[in-house]
Amino acid sequence: MLQGTGSNVGKSLLVAGLCRAAVRRGLTVRPFKPQNMSNNAAVTVDGGEIGRAQALQALACGVEPHTDMNPVLLKPESDIGAQVIVQGKRRATLKARDYARLKPELMRPVLESFARLKAQADLVIVEGAGSPAEVNLRRGDIANMGFAAAADVPVVLIGDIDRGGVIAQLVGTKAVLDPEDAARIKGFIVNRFRGDPSLFDDGYQMIAERTGWQGFGVLPWFARAALLPAEDALDLQPFGDGESRIACLALSRIANFDDLDPLKMHPGVRLDMVRPGQPIPGDAAVVIVPGSKSTRADLAFLRAQGWDIDLRAHHRRGGRLLGICGGFQMLGRSIADPHGVEGEAGATEGLGYLDVETVLTSDKRLTRVDAIHVPSGLQVAGYEIHLGLTDGPDCLRPFARIGDVPEGARSGDGRVEGTYLHGLFTSDAFRAAWLHALGVSADDFRYGNEVDAVLDELAIQINRHLDVTELLKLSR
Repeated sequence: MLQGTGSNVGKSLLVAGLCRAAVRRGLTVRPFKPQNMSNNAAVTVDGGEIGRAQALQALACGVEPHTDMNPVLLKPESDIGAQVIVQGKRRATLKARDYARLKPELMRPVLESFARLKAQADLVIVEGAGSPAEVNLRRGDIANMGFAAAADVPVVLIGDIDRGGVIAQLVGTKAVLDPEDAARIKGFIVNRFRGDPSLFDDGYQMIAERTGWQGFGVLPWFARAALLPAEDALDLQPFGDGESRIACLALSRIANFDDLDPLKMHPGVRLDMVRPGQPIPGDAAVVIVPGSKSTRADLAFLRAQGWDIDLRAHHRRGGRLLGICGGFQMLGRSIADPHGVEGEAGATEGLGYLDVETVLTSDKRLTRVDAIHVPSGLQVAGYEIHLGLTDGPDCLRPFARIGDVPEGARSGDGRVEGTYLHGLFTSDAFRAAWLHALGVSADDFRYGNEVDAVLDELAIQINRHLDVTELLKLSR
Protein backbone atom coordinates (compact mmCIF):
# COMPACT_ATOMS: atom_id res chain seq x y z
CA MET A 1 0.00 0.00 0.00
CA LEU A 2 1.31 3.43 -0.97
CA GLN A 3 0.34 6.18 1.45
CA GLY A 4 1.41 9.81 1.28
CA THR A 5 2.55 12.51 3.66
CA GLY A 6 -0.30 14.61 2.25
CA SER A 7 -2.73 14.99 -0.61
CA ASN A 8 -1.39 15.37 -4.14
CA VAL A 9 2.09 14.04 -3.40
CA GLY A 10 1.91 11.71 -6.40
CA LYS A 11 0.32 8.56 -4.97
CA SER A 12 -2.05 7.98 -7.90
CA LEU A 13 0.66 8.35 -10.51
CA LEU A 14 3.10 6.16 -8.60
CA VAL A 15 0.50 3.40 -8.28
CA ALA A 16 -0.19 3.62 -12.02
CA GLY A 17 3.51 3.48 -12.82
CA LEU A 18 4.17 0.57 -10.45
CA CYS A 19 1.20 -1.29 -11.89
CA ARG A 20 2.62 -0.93 -15.40
CA ALA A 21 6.15 -1.83 -14.19
CA ALA A 22 4.83 -5.02 -12.54
CA VAL A 23 2.79 -5.94 -15.61
CA ARG A 24 5.94 -5.56 -17.74
CA ARG A 25 7.54 -8.16 -15.42
CA GLY A 26 4.78 -10.62 -16.28
CA LEU A 27 2.61 -10.22 -13.18
CA THR A 28 -1.17 -10.03 -13.08
CA VAL A 29 -1.89 -6.78 -11.24
CA ARG A 30 -4.93 -4.93 -9.92
CA PRO A 31 -5.17 -1.41 -8.41
CA PHE A 32 -7.21 -0.65 -5.31
CA LYS A 33 -8.19 2.48 -3.39
CA PRO A 34 -10.50 1.87 -0.42
CA GLN A 35 -11.87 5.42 -0.29
CA ASN A 36 -11.48 8.19 -2.81
CA MET A 37 -12.82 11.75 -2.96
CA SER A 38 -13.24 13.12 -6.46
CA ASN A 39 -15.84 14.48 -8.85
CA ASN A 40 -13.85 13.02 -11.72
CA ALA A 41 -15.43 9.59 -12.04
CA ALA A 42 -15.28 6.77 -14.57
CA VAL A 43 -18.03 4.32 -15.51
CA THR A 44 -16.96 0.72 -15.00
CA VAL A 45 -17.50 -2.47 -16.95
CA ASP A 46 -19.99 -3.62 -14.29
CA GLY A 47 -22.10 -0.47 -14.59
CA GLY A 48 -20.91 1.53 -11.58
CA GLU A 49 -18.56 4.45 -11.01
CA ILE A 50 -15.11 4.81 -9.49
CA GLY A 51 -12.48 7.54 -9.26
CA ARG A 52 -10.76 8.44 -12.52
CA ALA A 53 -7.33 7.64 -11.04
CA GLN A 54 -8.33 4.01 -10.51
CA ALA A 55 -9.55 3.82 -14.10
CA LEU A 56 -6.11 5.01 -15.26
CA GLN A 57 -4.46 2.48 -12.96
CA ALA A 58 -6.65 -0.25 -14.45
CA LEU A 59 -5.46 0.82 -17.90
CA ALA A 60 -1.88 0.55 -16.63
CA CYS A 61 -2.70 -3.03 -15.61
CA GLY A 62 -4.26 -3.78 -18.99
CA VAL A 63 -7.72 -4.53 -17.57
CA GLU A 64 -11.16 -2.92 -17.56
CA PRO A 65 -11.98 -0.71 -14.56
CA HIS A 66 -14.29 -2.37 -12.01
CA THR A 67 -16.16 -1.02 -8.99
CA ASP A 68 -14.10 -3.26 -6.69
CA MET A 69 -11.07 -1.09 -7.48
CA ASN A 70 -12.58 1.85 -5.55
CA PRO A 71 -15.43 0.62 -3.34
CA VAL A 72 -16.08 3.98 -1.61
CA LEU A 73 -16.17 7.17 -3.68
CA LEU A 74 -17.10 10.55 -2.20
CA LYS A 75 -18.29 13.18 -4.69
CA PRO A 76 -18.41 16.65 -3.05
CA GLU A 77 -21.63 18.56 -3.72
CA SER A 78 -20.93 21.43 -1.32
CA ASP A 79 -18.26 22.57 1.12
CA ILE A 80 -19.76 20.37 3.85
CA GLY A 81 -21.47 17.48 2.07
CA ALA A 82 -20.82 14.79 -0.52
CA GLN A 83 -22.57 12.07 -2.46
CA VAL A 84 -21.49 8.66 -1.12
CA ILE A 85 -20.94 5.94 -3.73
CA VAL A 86 -20.52 2.40 -2.37
CA GLN A 87 -19.32 -0.33 -4.74
CA GLY A 88 -20.32 1.82 -7.68
CA LYS A 89 -23.82 2.85 -6.60
CA ARG A 90 -25.11 6.00 -4.94
CA ARG A 91 -25.97 5.31 -1.31
CA ALA A 92 -26.72 8.77 0.11
CA THR A 93 -25.74 12.42 0.20
CA LEU A 94 -24.29 13.19 3.62
CA LYS A 95 -22.62 15.95 5.56
CA ALA A 96 -19.13 15.21 6.86
CA ARG A 97 -20.32 14.52 10.42
CA ASP A 98 -22.99 12.08 9.21
CA TYR A 99 -20.47 10.31 6.98
CA ALA A 100 -18.14 9.87 9.95
CA ARG A 101 -20.92 7.91 11.68
CA LEU A 102 -21.49 5.77 8.57
CA LYS A 103 -17.83 5.07 7.87
CA PRO A 104 -17.35 2.10 10.24
CA GLU A 105 -20.07 0.24 8.34
CA LEU A 106 -18.14 0.63 5.11
CA MET A 107 -15.13 -1.45 6.11
CA ARG A 108 -17.06 -4.61 5.26
CA PRO A 109 -17.70 -3.75 1.57
CA VAL A 110 -14.14 -2.37 1.32
CA LEU A 111 -12.66 -5.66 2.50
CA GLU A 112 -15.05 -7.65 0.31
CA SER A 113 -13.90 -5.77 -2.78
CA PHE A 114 -10.25 -6.13 -1.79
CA ALA A 115 -10.65 -9.87 -1.30
CA ARG A 116 -12.18 -10.29 -4.76
CA LEU A 117 -9.28 -8.41 -6.36
CA LYS A 118 -6.71 -10.48 -4.44
CA ALA A 119 -8.30 -13.65 -5.79
CA GLN A 120 -7.81 -12.40 -9.37
CA ALA A 121 -4.20 -11.24 -9.25
CA ASP A 122 -0.61 -11.94 -8.33
CA LEU A 123 -0.35 -8.44 -6.91
CA VAL A 124 -2.70 -5.73 -5.68
CA ILE A 125 -1.23 -2.24 -5.28
CA VAL A 126 -3.27 -0.12 -2.87
CA GLU A 127 -3.45 3.67 -2.81
CA GLY A 128 -4.15 5.57 0.36
CA ALA A 129 -6.02 8.87 0.60
CA GLY A 130 -4.79 12.12 2.09
CA SER A 131 -2.31 11.27 4.84
CA PRO A 132 -2.09 8.85 7.79
CA ALA A 133 -0.69 11.78 9.76
CA GLU A 134 -4.27 13.04 10.12
CA VAL A 135 -4.42 11.01 13.32
CA ASN A 136 -7.56 12.82 14.47
CA LEU A 137 -9.35 10.79 11.75
CA ARG A 138 -7.79 7.44 12.73
CA ARG A 139 -10.87 6.12 14.53
CA GLY A 140 -13.09 4.42 11.97
CA ASP A 141 -10.52 5.02 9.23
CA ILE A 142 -10.98 3.00 6.04
CA ALA A 143 -8.63 4.96 3.76
CA ASN A 144 -5.17 4.60 5.28
CA MET A 145 -3.94 2.81 8.42
CA GLY A 146 -7.40 1.55 9.35
CA PHE A 147 -7.55 -0.38 6.11
CA ALA A 148 -3.88 -1.42 6.27
CA ALA A 149 -4.45 -2.93 9.73
CA ALA A 150 -7.71 -4.66 8.79
CA ALA A 151 -6.23 -6.16 5.62
CA ASP A 152 -2.74 -6.70 7.09
CA VAL A 153 -1.05 -4.80 4.27
CA PRO A 154 2.49 -3.38 4.45
CA VAL A 155 2.83 0.33 3.74
CA VAL A 156 5.33 2.49 1.85
CA LEU A 157 5.18 6.23 2.58
CA ILE A 158 5.63 8.84 -0.19
CA GLY A 159 7.01 12.32 0.44
CA ASP A 160 6.96 15.16 -2.11
CA ILE A 161 10.26 17.03 -2.17
CA ASP A 162 8.94 19.57 -4.70
CA ARG A 163 6.76 21.04 -1.95
CA GLY A 164 9.75 21.49 0.34
CA GLY A 165 10.24 20.09 3.82
CA VAL A 166 10.28 16.45 2.76
CA ILE A 167 12.42 15.43 5.75
CA ALA A 168 9.84 16.90 8.11
CA GLN A 169 7.03 15.33 6.05
CA LEU A 170 8.37 11.81 6.48
CA VAL A 171 9.98 12.02 9.94
CA GLY A 172 7.04 14.01 11.27
CA THR A 173 4.54 11.46 10.03
CA LYS A 174 6.25 8.75 12.04
CA ALA A 175 6.34 11.02 15.09
CA VAL A 176 2.56 11.46 15.22
CA LEU A 177 1.53 7.89 14.35
CA ASP A 178 0.66 5.30 16.95
CA PRO A 179 3.56 2.81 17.27
CA GLU A 180 1.50 -0.03 15.78
CA ASP A 181 0.66 2.05 12.71
CA ALA A 182 4.22 3.30 12.34
CA ALA A 183 5.42 -0.32 12.42
CA ARG A 184 3.31 -1.07 9.34
CA ILE A 185 5.42 1.36 7.30
CA LYS A 186 8.27 -0.64 5.75
CA GLY A 187 9.91 2.12 3.77
CA PHE A 188 9.69 5.46 2.01
CA ILE A 189 9.96 7.05 -1.43
CA VAL A 190 11.00 10.63 -2.14
CA ASN A 191 9.01 11.85 -5.13
CA ARG A 192 9.30 14.73 -7.67
CA PHE A 193 12.99 15.60 -7.29
CA ARG A 194 14.28 18.26 -9.70
CA GLY A 195 17.99 18.22 -10.56
CA ASP A 196 20.77 15.88 -9.43
CA PRO A 197 19.35 13.34 -6.92
CA SER A 198 22.82 12.78 -5.42
CA LEU A 199 22.56 16.26 -3.89
CA PHE A 200 19.94 14.83 -1.56
CA ASP A 201 22.03 11.86 -0.37
CA ASP A 202 22.54 13.33 3.11
CA GLY A 203 18.85 14.16 3.53
CA TYR A 204 17.86 10.71 2.29
CA GLN A 205 20.17 9.08 4.83
CA MET A 206 18.83 11.32 7.58
CA ILE A 207 15.25 10.18 6.87
CA ALA A 208 16.31 6.54 7.01
CA GLU A 209 18.15 7.05 10.32
CA ARG A 210 15.39 9.08 11.98
CA THR A 211 12.60 6.70 10.97
CA GLY A 212 14.31 3.33 10.78
CA TRP A 213 12.56 2.78 7.44
CA GLN A 214 14.11 1.42 4.28
CA GLY A 215 14.53 3.91 1.44
CA PHE A 216 13.27 2.65 -1.92
CA GLY A 217 14.65 5.54 -3.95
CA VAL A 218 14.32 9.11 -5.15
CA LEU A 219 12.06 9.56 -8.16
CA PRO A 220 12.82 12.53 -10.44
CA TRP A 221 10.17 14.97 -11.64
CA PHE A 222 8.24 13.39 -14.51
CA ALA A 223 7.05 16.22 -16.73
CA ARG A 224 5.10 13.92 -19.06
CA ALA A 225 2.73 13.18 -16.17
CA ALA A 226 0.82 16.28 -17.24
CA LEU A 227 -0.39 14.33 -20.28
CA LEU A 228 -2.15 11.72 -18.16
CA PRO A 229 -5.72 12.15 -16.90
CA ALA A 230 -5.78 14.29 -13.75
CA GLU A 231 -8.06 13.52 -10.82
CA ASP A 232 -7.76 16.78 -8.91
CA ALA A 233 -9.23 19.91 -10.48
CA LEU A 234 -6.30 21.85 -8.98
CA ASP A 235 -4.08 20.04 -11.49
CA LEU A 236 -5.92 21.55 -14.46
CA GLN A 237 -3.56 23.95 -16.19
CA PRO A 238 -3.35 25.67 -19.58
CA PHE A 239 -1.82 23.27 -22.06
CA GLY A 240 -0.53 23.34 -25.63
CA ASP A 241 0.65 26.11 -27.93
CA GLY A 242 -1.54 25.52 -30.97
CA GLU A 243 -3.15 28.26 -33.00
CA SER A 244 -6.70 27.09 -32.21
CA ARG A 245 -7.70 28.24 -28.73
CA ILE A 246 -10.30 26.33 -26.72
CA ALA A 247 -11.43 27.78 -23.38
CA CYS A 248 -13.06 25.75 -20.61
CA LEU A 249 -14.74 27.31 -17.58
CA ALA A 250 -13.23 26.12 -14.28
CA LEU A 251 -16.51 25.79 -12.41
CA SER A 252 -16.41 25.51 -8.63
CA ARG A 253 -17.80 21.93 -8.74
CA ILE A 254 -16.36 20.91 -12.09
CA ALA A 255 -16.84 17.19 -12.73
CA ASN A 256 -15.47 14.66 -15.21
CA PHE A 257 -12.95 17.17 -16.49
CA ASP A 258 -10.95 14.33 -18.06
CA ASP A 259 -13.22 15.08 -21.03
CA LEU A 260 -10.57 17.70 -21.82
CA ASP A 261 -7.53 15.40 -21.81
CA PRO A 262 -7.61 14.37 -25.49
CA LEU A 263 -7.94 18.04 -26.48
CA LYS A 264 -4.97 19.19 -24.43
CA MET A 265 -2.77 16.50 -26.04
CA HIS A 266 -3.97 17.10 -29.59
CA PRO A 267 -1.45 18.96 -31.81
CA GLY A 268 -2.62 22.37 -32.95
CA VAL A 269 -4.77 23.03 -29.87
CA ARG A 270 -4.25 25.45 -27.02
CA LEU A 271 -6.50 24.57 -24.09
CA ASP A 272 -7.11 27.29 -21.51
CA MET A 273 -8.80 26.80 -18.14
CA VAL A 274 -10.62 30.03 -17.31
CA ARG A 275 -10.20 30.50 -13.56
CA PRO A 276 -12.53 32.42 -11.26
CA GLY A 277 -12.10 36.14 -11.74
CA GLN A 278 -10.55 35.74 -15.20
CA PRO A 279 -12.33 36.81 -18.40
CA ILE A 280 -13.04 34.34 -21.19
CA PRO A 281 -10.35 34.89 -23.86
CA GLY A 282 -11.72 36.97 -26.69
CA ASP A 283 -9.93 34.89 -29.33
CA ALA A 284 -11.28 31.51 -28.19
CA ALA A 285 -12.77 29.52 -31.07
CA VAL A 286 -14.87 27.39 -28.70
CA VAL A 287 -15.91 27.78 -25.08
CA ILE A 288 -16.68 24.55 -23.23
CA VAL A 289 -19.08 24.63 -20.30
CA PRO A 290 -18.12 21.37 -18.55
CA GLY A 291 -19.89 18.96 -16.24
CA SER A 292 -20.72 19.97 -12.68
CA LYS A 293 -21.60 18.12 -9.50
CA SER A 294 -23.98 20.96 -8.51
CA THR A 295 -25.43 22.40 -11.70
CA ARG A 296 -27.66 25.17 -10.34
CA ALA A 297 -25.03 26.30 -7.83
CA ASP A 298 -22.37 26.37 -10.54
CA LEU A 299 -24.67 28.32 -12.84
CA ALA A 300 -24.87 30.97 -10.11
CA PHE A 301 -21.07 30.74 -9.76
CA LEU A 302 -20.70 31.24 -13.53
CA ARG A 303 -22.79 34.40 -13.40
CA ALA A 304 -20.89 35.69 -10.36
CA GLN A 305 -17.66 35.59 -12.42
CA GLY A 306 -19.29 37.62 -15.19
CA TRP A 307 -18.82 34.72 -17.58
CA ASP A 308 -22.42 34.98 -18.76
CA ILE A 309 -21.56 38.42 -20.17
CA ASP A 310 -18.38 37.07 -21.78
CA LEU A 311 -20.34 34.19 -23.31
CA ARG A 312 -22.78 36.62 -24.91
CA ALA A 313 -19.89 38.54 -26.45
CA HIS A 314 -18.22 35.31 -27.61
CA HIS A 315 -21.44 34.09 -29.23
CA ARG A 316 -22.12 37.48 -30.82
CA ARG A 317 -18.64 37.36 -32.44
CA GLY A 318 -19.52 34.02 -34.04
CA GLY A 319 -17.84 31.78 -31.48
CA ARG A 320 -18.99 28.25 -30.73
CA LEU A 321 -20.27 26.78 -27.45
CA LEU A 322 -20.21 23.19 -26.25
CA GLY A 323 -21.98 22.14 -23.06
CA ILE A 324 -21.22 18.72 -21.61
CA CYS A 325 -23.62 17.17 -19.07
CA GLY A 326 -24.21 19.89 -16.47
CA GLY A 327 -22.88 22.40 -18.98
CA PHE A 328 -25.51 21.19 -21.46
CA GLN A 329 -28.18 21.82 -18.84
CA MET A 330 -26.84 25.33 -18.20
CA LEU A 331 -27.02 26.24 -21.89
CA GLY A 332 -30.79 25.60 -21.89
CA ARG A 333 -33.66 27.87 -20.85
CA SER A 334 -34.18 26.52 -17.31
CA ILE A 335 -33.09 23.94 -14.74
CA ALA A 336 -35.73 22.77 -12.27
CA ASP A 337 -35.00 20.78 -9.12
CA PRO A 338 -38.49 20.21 -7.67
CA HIS A 339 -37.39 17.61 -5.12
CA GLY A 340 -34.17 19.26 -3.92
CA VAL A 341 -31.88 16.59 -5.42
CA GLU A 342 -28.89 18.97 -5.53
CA GLY A 343 -29.87 21.18 -2.61
CA GLU A 344 -32.73 23.55 -2.00
CA ALA A 345 -35.73 22.82 -4.24
CA GLY A 346 -36.48 25.38 -6.90
CA ALA A 347 -35.69 26.42 -10.44
CA THR A 348 -32.98 28.50 -12.10
CA GLU A 349 -33.10 30.37 -15.38
CA GLY A 350 -30.56 28.96 -17.83
CA LEU A 351 -28.26 30.80 -20.23
CA GLY A 352 -30.75 30.37 -23.05
CA TYR A 353 -28.49 29.34 -25.92
CA LEU A 354 -30.43 26.11 -26.48
CA ASP A 355 -34.23 25.83 -26.57
CA VAL A 356 -34.39 23.03 -24.00
CA GLU A 357 -35.44 22.64 -20.36
CA THR A 358 -34.06 20.30 -17.69
CA VAL A 359 -35.76 18.70 -14.71
CA LEU A 360 -33.43 17.11 -12.16
CA THR A 361 -34.50 13.71 -10.85
CA SER A 362 -33.12 11.36 -8.21
CA ASP A 363 -32.50 8.59 -10.75
CA LYS A 364 -28.90 8.61 -11.95
CA ARG A 365 -28.16 7.47 -15.49
CA LEU A 366 -24.89 5.56 -15.41
CA THR A 367 -23.90 3.71 -18.56
CA ARG A 368 -21.30 3.31 -21.26
CA VAL A 369 -22.45 4.48 -24.66
CA ASP A 370 -21.67 3.91 -28.32
CA ALA A 371 -23.29 6.67 -30.35
CA ILE A 372 -23.18 8.29 -33.77
CA HIS A 373 -22.41 11.99 -33.96
CA VAL A 374 -25.19 13.34 -36.17
CA PRO A 375 -23.37 16.16 -38.04
CA SER A 376 -20.36 14.01 -38.99
CA GLY A 377 -21.87 10.51 -38.99
CA LEU A 378 -18.86 9.32 -36.98
CA GLN A 379 -18.89 6.92 -34.03
CA VAL A 380 -18.48 8.31 -30.52
CA ALA A 381 -17.63 6.04 -27.58
CA GLY A 382 -18.35 7.60 -24.20
CA TYR A 383 -20.38 7.30 -21.04
CA GLU A 384 -23.28 8.99 -19.28
CA ILE A 385 -23.26 9.80 -15.57
CA HIS A 386 -25.91 12.35 -14.69
CA LEU A 387 -29.17 13.25 -12.97
CA GLY A 388 -31.97 14.88 -14.91
CA LEU A 389 -34.01 14.81 -18.08
CA THR A 390 -33.60 17.43 -20.81
CA ASP A 391 -36.13 18.08 -23.57
CA GLY A 392 -37.23 20.84 -25.94
CA PRO A 393 -37.37 21.86 -29.60
CA ASP A 394 -33.59 21.88 -30.09
CA CYS A 395 -33.51 18.18 -29.13
CA LEU A 396 -35.06 17.61 -32.56
CA ARG A 397 -31.58 18.51 -33.82
CA PRO A 398 -29.67 15.97 -31.71
CA PHE A 399 -25.96 16.04 -31.08
CA ALA A 400 -25.82 12.26 -31.45
CA ARG A 401 -27.94 9.14 -31.76
CA ILE A 402 -27.69 6.11 -29.49
CA GLY A 403 -29.25 3.51 -31.75
CA ASP A 404 -32.53 5.14 -32.73
CA VAL A 405 -32.65 7.41 -29.68
CA PRO A 406 -31.66 11.07 -30.14
CA GLU A 407 -29.14 12.46 -27.64
CA GLY A 408 -28.29 16.08 -26.86
CA ALA A 409 -29.23 19.15 -28.84
CA ARG A 410 -27.90 21.70 -31.34
CA SER A 411 -28.91 25.24 -32.15
CA GLY A 412 -30.33 26.07 -35.57
CA ASP A 413 -27.02 27.50 -36.80
CA GLY A 414 -25.02 24.61 -35.32
CA ARG A 415 -22.74 26.89 -33.28
CA VAL A 416 -24.14 25.77 -29.91
CA GLU A 417 -24.10 22.08 -28.98
CA GLY A 418 -25.08 20.21 -25.84
CA THR A 419 -24.56 16.57 -24.93
CA TYR A 420 -24.63 14.23 -21.94
CA LEU A 421 -21.77 12.16 -23.43
CA HIS A 422 -18.60 12.21 -21.37
CA GLY A 423 -15.34 10.95 -22.84
CA LEU A 424 -16.46 11.83 -26.37
CA PHE A 425 -13.09 13.25 -27.42
CA THR A 426 -11.29 9.93 -26.83
CA SER A 427 -12.83 8.83 -30.16
CA ASP A 428 -10.06 9.76 -32.57
CA ALA A 429 -12.03 10.14 -35.82
CA PHE A 430 -14.77 12.20 -34.17
CA ARG A 431 -12.27 14.44 -32.37
CA ALA A 432 -10.34 15.03 -35.59
CA ALA A 433 -13.52 15.96 -37.46
CA TRP A 434 -14.76 18.24 -34.66
CA LEU A 435 -11.40 20.03 -34.52
CA HIS A 436 -11.16 20.21 -38.30
CA ALA A 437 -14.00 22.74 -38.19
CA LEU A 438 -11.66 24.92 -36.10
CA GLY A 439 -8.86 24.62 -38.63
CA VAL A 440 -6.94 21.96 -36.68
CA SER A 441 -5.48 19.07 -38.67
CA ALA A 442 -3.77 16.12 -36.99
CA ASP A 443 -5.79 13.16 -38.21
CA ASP A 444 -3.02 10.68 -37.37
CA PHE A 445 -3.00 11.54 -33.64
CA ARG A 446 -4.18 8.58 -31.53
CA TYR A 447 -5.03 9.54 -27.98
CA GLY A 448 -5.11 6.04 -26.51
CA ASN A 449 -1.69 5.24 -27.96
CA GLU A 450 -0.24 8.41 -26.46
CA VAL A 451 -1.55 7.61 -22.96
CA ASP A 452 -0.21 4.08 -23.20
CA ALA A 453 3.20 5.38 -24.28
CA VAL A 454 3.36 7.78 -21.32
CA LEU A 455 2.51 4.93 -18.91
CA ASP A 456 5.36 2.90 -20.40
CA GLU A 457 7.74 5.85 -19.98
CA LEU A 458 6.63 6.22 -16.36
CA ALA A 459 7.25 2.52 -15.71
CA ILE A 460 10.73 2.81 -17.22
CA GLN A 461 11.53 5.80 -15.02
CA ILE A 462 10.28 3.98 -11.92
CA ASN A 463 12.39 0.92 -12.77
CA ARG A 464 15.42 3.15 -13.30
CA HIS A 465 15.19 5.14 -10.07
CA LEU A 466 13.34 2.97 -7.54
CA ASP A 467 14.23 -0.45 -6.16
CA VAL A 468 11.18 -2.15 -7.63
CA THR A 469 12.48 -5.63 -6.83
CA GLU A 470 12.63 -4.81 -3.11
CA LEU A 471 9.22 -3.12 -3.27
CA LEU A 472 7.67 -6.24 -4.77
CA LYS A 473 9.19 -8.37 -2.01
CA LEU A 474 6.89 -6.59 0.45
CA SER A 475 3.81 -8.21 -1.09
CA ARG A 476 2.28 -11.12 0.80
